[in-house]
Amino acid sequence: MATPQWQQRQAAQKPRFKEQAEQFWDRVTEGIAISDLWSQFRRDAESSYRLYSKEVDSTRAEGVPHSTHFLQVATQYFWAIIEKLTPARRVLLLVALVLVFLPGGEWTFETQSHTVKVFALDFHFYGGLLMFILLILEVGDRVVMKRDLQIAKEIQAWLLPSEPPKVPGLEIAFATRPANTVAGDYYDVFARPCDSGAPTYLIAVADVAGKSVPAAMLMATFQASLRTLSNTPGSLTELAGRMNRYACTNSQQGRRFTTAFIAEYDPASRRLTYVNAGHNNPVLRRRSGLIERLESGGVPFGIIDAPYQSGERILEPGDWLAIFTDGVIEAENAWQQEYGEIRFITMLHSGVMLSPQMMLNSILTDLDRFVGNAPQHDDVTCVLIRAV
Repeated sequence: MATPQWQQRQAAQKPRFKEQAEQFWDRVTEGIAISDLWSQFRRDAESSYRLYSKEVDSTRAEGVPHSTHFLQVATQYFWAIIEKLTPARRVLLLVALVLVFLPGGEWTFETQSHTVKVFALDFHFYGGLLMFILLILEVGDRVVMKRDLQIAKEIQAWLLPSEPPKVPGLEIAFATRPANTVAGDYYDVFARPCDSGAPTYLIAVADVAGKSVPAAMLMATFQASLRTLSNTPGSLTELAGRMNRYACTNSQQGRRFTTAFIAEYDPASRRLTYVNAGHNNPVLRRRSGLIERLESGGVPFGIIDAPYQSGERILEPGDWLAIFTDGVIEAENAWQQEYGEIRFITMLHSGVMLSPQMMLNSILTDLDRFVGNAPQHDDVTCVLIRAV
């Protein structure tokens, strides 16, 4: 029979146990709601599926039975998964799978009088243990990679401007969202020395082909070359030609090219001279509502050594200039519909009375609303400029 003291101790332990359970759950989930955890799991699952399915041909040949086709596809998926591991870990996984599917066994010793059980072996336990060891090894690699990527992210943030500079006659806002930890998109606004004394300002937005670490490394190279070459005398087309020749030496025979929009703004004359090197055509919205595209330029940097042409515009007070990467207009929702330029330009029309930063926040909010829970496939970068 329970004593009153024991019942009191049990009653006192219940709130403590509940509190410990809540602390444990908060530590595991980092305070994320169940619905958000499920969305995160779905994104991870879809990302993993895309990673492995790229190496799988699921097309069924004519005359092949469905059962045979299923086995062929399953085999392709198996090899797509196992080849992502090192050879030693592949062997570990195969041994674990064999042990999981083996039945348990007992070893006995029989005498004339009775049978002695020597020992029993649970293959399922050891198979699960090997899988757990494999998980620990993979998590260790992921932690090291995550730490290195975090350092790379901090370095990249240092390379990109955190605040727009003060440019006479212009108000500027910019933002970027990497699809992975680090991005291949680049944006910058900085003063360029001028022989006349008053500096002009370079405005640059670039998108390196690819994503993640390789694109981020080339982005850093692009930033360094632009900063260095912009200090040499010459026109904007000459600067673009030098950038292209330098990019051709680091593009792996054109496979790692860079689309870019480079403009030079002269505050004294309000003249914007630009070169569009295969980039998405920036949108210039005049105060009257007229839309112009900035198209003059040439091929992306890093493909071939080719000449570039420049274009010019005069920015009048009330004009808006939007420079963006393809990650903005090609962002897809769950139904694989693209955000598109029409919706982007509509947002420009509807927010002309806002400041560039407020306009940018409005566009990104609308982009989030459109995309929903769909995964982000490409880096998103946008620069908004209003002439005042």
